[in-house]
Amino acid sequence: MKRLLLPTLLLLAPAAHAQEAVVAAPDPESLFTSPDPVLHRNKQAALHIVKDLLECGEWNKADLFLTPAYHQHNPMVPSGRDTVVHFFTQVLKVKPKVCPAHMATPVVSVTAEGDRVVVSFVRTQKDPKDPAKTYTTTWFDMWRFVDGKADEHWDGATLGDPGP
Repeated sequence: MKRLLLPTLLLLAPAAHAQEAVVAAPDPESLFTSPDPVLHRNKQAALHIVKDLLECGEWNKADLFLTPAYHQHNPMVPSGRDTVVHFFTQVLKVKPKVCPAHMATPVVSVTAEGDRVVVSFVRTQKDPKDPAKTYTTTWFDMWRFVDGKADEHWDGATLGDPGP
């Protein structure tokens, strides 16, 4: 009984205001490297997905980094590279912009194992009790790679969630 009491109390307790802020790495691009050639190739492809596609809106480059099948586990975007490109360019109306020399996306960590790469990001949210305030939490994207291209994607999105 005591073992269940603490987790239950934590769930019922009001949100603590003493959380530590999620902090981005000072040089995020340095996280997308590995001495292992396959992990390095996959991390570099993830870097281009984050920087070129998501940050800079260069969806005309999607065929360089995503397979045609691109299996999607985000509940708001159907599978398929062309469908994902359509979602970002036509539904969200993302327009390409000049890509900076160094990425601006606040990356916390990049982990690669086998055929998977997980990128964690700083996510800033409005405080639901006081919309004038914000707090930070973590967002993630995970990809499974086939021959250096992302073939499958997971993130923390829920229906109606605008994402990071």
